[in-house]
Amino acid sequence: MYSYEYPHPAVTVDIAVFTQERKPLKLLLIQRANEPHRGEWALPGGFVDIDEDLETAARRELEEETGITVGDIDQLHTFGAPERDPRERVITVVYTASIPAEINVNAASDAAAADWFDINQLPLLAFDHAKIVKLACDKIKKIKGA
Repeated sequence: MYSYEYPHPAVTVDIAVFTQERKPLKLLLIQRANEPHRGEWALPGGFVDIDEDLETAARRELEEETGITVGDIDQLHTFGAPERDPRERVITVVYTASIPAEINVNAASDAAAADWFDINQLPLLAFDHAKIVKLACDKIKKIKGA
């Protein structure tokens, strides 16, 4: 593998999973077990493995942190503000998914908890996830007519 003398950003994926079992929409969040932002709520996600494509990484992180798998996922947006993660320069590619009904989730991996939240009553979110969730909610509302 080639090594560059210049620093490179890390790449993560996050996934916003919605359910519209009943209005209003609900969003799946995990509570972070580790620093930074330990104890705060965030979208499921994490670092992309070196030999992994982005969609596979998003699905893996979702399953590792919540125990669920989803069908179709759509790439929403890429977020890359230099200060978005205090550990290092991190660029994240965000996906969305929609499932028909709220299902039980089981926190695992680096998630201390996982739960569904009414999009109108979200807790304080880690990193820049409030900005990400706003964009995801706007998109899903347009699609679903919520």
